Amino acid sequence: MNERDRKVQDLNTTEKLQNPLEHVVIAAFYHFADLHDYQEICPILKSFCDARNLKGTILLAREGINSTIAGSREGIDALLDYLRSDPRLQSLEHKESYSDRVPFQRLKVRLKKEIVKMGVPTINPTRTVGTYVEPKDWNALISDPTTIVIDTRNNYEVELGTFERAIDPNLEIFSEFPSYVEQNLDPESHPKIAMFCTGGIRCEKASAFMLEKGFTEVYHLKGGILKYFEEVPPEESLWQGECFVFDDRRSVDAHLSPQYSIPTSEQRSSNPQE
Repeated sequence: MNERDRKVQDLNTTEKLQNPLEHVVIAAFYHFADLHDYQEICPILKSFCDARNLKGTILLAREGINSTIAGSREGIDALLDYLRSDPRLQSLEHKESYSDRVPFQRLKVRLKKEIVKMGVPTINPTRTVGTYVEPKDWNALISDPTTIVIDTRNNYEVELGTFERAIDPNLEIFSEFPSYVEQNLDPESHPKIAMFCTGGIRCEKASAFMLEKGFTEVYHLKGGILKYFEEVPPEESLWQGECFVFDDRRSVDAHLSPQYSIPTSEQRSSNPQE
């Protein structure tokens, strides 16, 4: 390589380092809170994200916020700081993964009745929710033969991967979960339940529903599969396969590396509330 080519290569490397979208941060988060003004928040949040070239989906409802969004390190940090400046969202937690490309085509900020659709109006995770299990403690719980392990995700997600010993309820959409519980489980025969989903939000409502139905020992993976991937080394993982994600990556492996694989089922959703 001559001196000119070397300088060009150095210049390209510098430009890549300076271009925030060469190392895209993907943040997934949700938070249940009483956002009585969620309709007013919507246009403000959209303008904030547009100004920072953030792409992805944000769902707003009276019950809270649910989002997966991507952009530069500076843009993602600014958004999280902005959201947490609202006292109702100050304890919002997020998960991160990374990509060499933005996995969304555009920004969508939508108003919904629920940030994750279950269709049971009495369920409120801010009042009642199951026992959170830290990722480091998850393996021991699901390895216990007395634990019933349930994958609360949709069937096309389960096709790509799941935990050892997990039951697949074969859900087309999450709102079918209450019917599955009523038809297949009961507190006396299944006293110890452990559930998981991608980021944790579905298990918030699923565990609240099961407690309402009389189940007393209900656990769920804190932060979901994505947090498990962040904190549990792959060599210790009990995960089998890949994890479906609701963006152009389609899935990530135990290293949180994008796989860009396609689920075998024709029924897919780009909406994280399902």
